[in-house]
Amino acid sequence: MSQTTTDDVLAPLRRVFANDAAKVAVMYIAIWVVFYAFGNHLGYGNSGMLSLVRRVTFLAAVYGIVVLALNIQWGYAGLFNIGVAGFMAVGAYTVAMLSSPPAGSPPGLGLPLPIGVLGGILAATLVGLVAALPALRLKADYLAIVTVAISEIIRITYNSPAFSDVTGGARGFGNLPTSPVETLLLQDPTSPASEATSLGETVFSFAAEYGISQFAVVNTLYTVGVLLVLLVVYLLLERAGKSPYGRVLKAIREDETAAQSLGKDTQNFKVRAFALGCGLMGLAGIVWFAMGPRASVTPQTFRPNITFYIFIALIIGGAGSNTGSVLGGALFASLLFEAPPMIRSIIQETFQVSANPGNLIEALIPIASGNLAPLGGFLLNNIDSLRFIGMGILLVVLIQRKPDGLLGARKETAAGVPLTADTRPDTGRADADAAAVDGGETDE
Repeated sequence: MSQTTTDDVLAPLRRVFANDAAKVAVMYIAIWVVFYAFGNHLGYGNSGMLSLVRRVTFLAAVYGIVVLALNIQWGYAGLFNIGVAGFMAVGAYTVAMLSSPPAGSPPGLGLPLPIGVLGGILAATLVGLVAALPALRLKADYLAIVTVAISEIIRITYNSPAFSDVTGGARGFGNLPTSPVETLLLQDPTSPASEATSLGETVFSFAAEYGISQFAVVNTLYTVGVLLVLLVVYLLLERAGKSPYGRVLKAIREDETAAQSLGKDTQNFKVRAFALGCGLMGLAGIVWFAMGPRASVTPQTFRPNITFYIFIALIIGGAGSNTGSVLGGALFASLLFEAPPMIRSIIQETFQVSANPGNLIEALIPIASGNLAPLGGFLLNNIDSLRFIGMGILLVVLIQRKPDGLLGARKETAAGVPLTADTRPDTGRADADAAAVDGGETDE
């Protein structure tokens, strides 16, 4: 009886969480609550609190976009692309070259930002297309080697002094096009001290009543725009995944030979999936590095480690699930990347840990006498490095214990219409009308 009562109570909750939008909303709300608590404990004011929550939201959103892009390649088509950073660089650099001011150093073409964004997406798509034609003839490990080589070729080319007049060389682009938010709110978007527009005055005056700075307002509104981009990309890939195109990609991932036996041009589908994913990676590079306030585009930004971060986020959420990609990106950006430094600050402030040994040996020796302070100080002072070790451990554990991630094991839709008859709950018989509509035969 108690079991039935518990099931009755939990049933509405299960129905709510059956909706992917509810999962994502609850995840983001939980992240906001956690980081609000962090800021509140550290005594941040309203402006600092908003900046803290905004930063983790921004990182969760941009990670979500690029993880979705990787998911269309690896999660749907089974293409092992570890050159993600290179395609992000193509998108960001193309926007910088097309839309930066001609008087900048290096000079840009000064084209309108929408043209630059479209050009960046197309450039990343074309580079992905050119790379895919020879690379996709290779399998598994060989494809991975080729994609990481392409990524490094792109980064080294942008870093080369031979092209510094166009790409800026090692210093990259610092004078980037202003984001639409800055254009709407500031009369001179290139100057942080610029006078506000009429709309900006209204927004900034309202925020000032709560002690929120002008810069925090601009950053927050830009982050809202990035969240909208994430929503559009998610809806696009959800639609693509449930279309005949998406079902062929899943068939290729499971058994390419079987898909070919059904008359599908698997090479064509893989090339298109690879190019689509690369275009979205270019978009992620644009909104992440080339358009935000105080943005900068340098070759050092696009090192291979960012590719592995994206893979960890995808593995956490589950390959093959778009919702899992969004959740994995949010969890990685918040709990694995942004939370450790905050936890260090809270522990140092609460327990006043001041020990700072020079190395691990000096931290371990005092344990014999029962003094744990040096070890605690060593761990806290090196938390930025230790979190990367933690990421590696987490990755190993996930692959061993839960290789499908949070949502990767969900059953995918195999057809656009039901292929079997529905069962009537009152009689247990198949619904004859439903079966007939699906092409079945009735027994009446």
